[in-house]
Amino acid sequence: MGKIWYGGTIYTMNREGESVEAVYEVNGKIADVGTVDQLMDQYKEKITEKVYFDGVMLPGFIDSHLHIIGHGERLIRLDITYAQSREELINKVEEYSHSLDDNKWLIAEGFNENNWEEPEVIHRDELDAICPNHPVILTRVCRHAMVANSKAMELAGIDELTEEPDGGVIEKDHQGRLTGYFHDQAQELLKEAMPEPDQAYLERAINASVDDLLSYGLVSGHSEDLSYYGGYEKTVQAFQNTIEKNQRFRAHLLVHHEIVEDYVEDRGMGHTTDDWLEFGAMKLFVDGALGGRTALLSQAYHDDQSTNGVAIHSDQELEKLIEQARSYDMAVAVHVIGDLATEKVLNAITANPPKQGLKDRIIHAQIMRSDLIERMKQLPIIIDIQPTFVSSDFPWAIERVGYSLIKTSYPWKTYLDEGILCAGGSDAPIEEVNPINGIAASVNRRSMFDGNVYLEDESLSVYESIKLYTVNPAKVINKDHVQGKISPGHFADFVVLDKDPFEVEKSKLDEIKVHQTIVNGRVVYDYQTVDIK
Repeated sequence: MGKIWYGGTIYTMNREGESVEAVYEVNGKIADVGTVDQLMDQYKEKITEKVYFDGVMLPGFIDSHLHIIGHGERLIRLDITYAQSREELINKVEEYSHSLDDNKWLIAEGFNENNWEEPEVIHRDELDAICPNHPVILTRVCRHAMVANSKAMELAGIDELTEEPDGGVIEKDHQGRLTGYFHDQAQELLKEAMPEPDQAYLERAINASVDDLLSYGLVSGHSEDLSYYGGYEKTVQAFQNTIEKNQRFRAHLLVHHEIVEDYVEDRGMGHTTDDWLEFGAMKLFVDGALGGRTALLSQAYHDDQSTNGVAIHSDQELEKLIEQARSYDMAVAVHVIGDLATEKVLNAITANPPKQGLKDRIIHAQIMRSDLIERMKQLPIIIDIQPTFVSSDFPWAIERVGYSLIKTSYPWKTYLDEGILCAGGSDAPIEEVNPINGIAASVNRRSMFDGNVYLEDESLSVYESIKLYTVNPAKVINKDHVQGKISPGHFADFVVLDKDPFEVEKSKLDEIKVHQTIVNGRVVYDYQTVDIK
């Protein structure tokens, strides 16, 4: 017994332009597709429900790289992402502090000084002035840097004599005083002192995150969360109590190298892998981010000749980590933003190729060189790109790295033309999670700051862009037989849009709205009834 879905246009994503009139679904799986009359006649004795929808149906969107818990934290904590000046940020933090008891930690998410007229990072003295009785942490939008006030540093035992950890930077002013600004691995010094989230907090963050993801048509996501919230076991349990229990979103979890041994010991014992929750490649970081000039470049930063970025691991350490993954028959998923970071990863992967059938994931791959693309073509490598980085990084990225590197960077079209499988993600909470924004950014490549188009030759077609969020993420994790298309045998996971992305003007793609999200044949989001669970 099953349901017929019909009414609007249904794009299967089997091939460009292919559409059908109706879908016959049985127990959360697509049993058949075709015309309304054909399916009504063929299954007339088995149809228990006829579901009419008004709009354009696509396979449900999949985000190939995000942080589910981190996105939820942004929703339940003080969000400073949209502060347009340091004054606005300071006012928000001070106002929020009044709602907290003394000595309670104030943790705010997402500042981006590049949005300000004077892009200078907040100093600890400014936080001390407004929050003397609270330890304060402001997390930068990239999550590769944070600012702390003096009370937070005192609780963490940090002073001017504290040594920088490998792969981290502790900034000081010209007088040798700590500014409160910590990059990459140096953040761990602060995190050790921060209160550890409990089980209820993690579950609240996951549920808040999933509610939001579903409202944007996302039915699945590849996430990396397992090493940051007090241990592997507790975090996995939080996902089991939410994702697996509620069965309205499909999560594919990367396994950070610092807890990979816990995962290997637990695999097949403490958890199950099913259609809702599964585990993927071993995640590691090789460099930082462009915003804080810690992405590792092959030349000095154009706007700061004193640095070319930060290597999180030595070459020897990087190779050992990849060897560790191979010993567990695991692929790796590697954060790289700078071109030198990519080069180091390719060297290590070439020396330690994955087991036959596995593919390694390069996450971000923003600052690029043509010779590295040629090397990637020869390896079993997938690239997780974040199309909205074009709209949020330009024009300041040009000044950051210089024209010689930028002209071959953010090369989404080149990757596809060279036959490299790419999947699209948001890196939420670092960028906005809405996949419509990613589709629009990859097609239009227009800056959100000055409205100009950058590296236009790297623009994708609408079809290529939608594949980044449907077909391709399913291929990346070898689930293209059940995900990413509207085709028999696939999950009945759909998104219904108010406009046809293949028909609207390209400049108006980002105006498309989600009317419904369907997971396993069940409506889990409706714009008219937003409290559906």
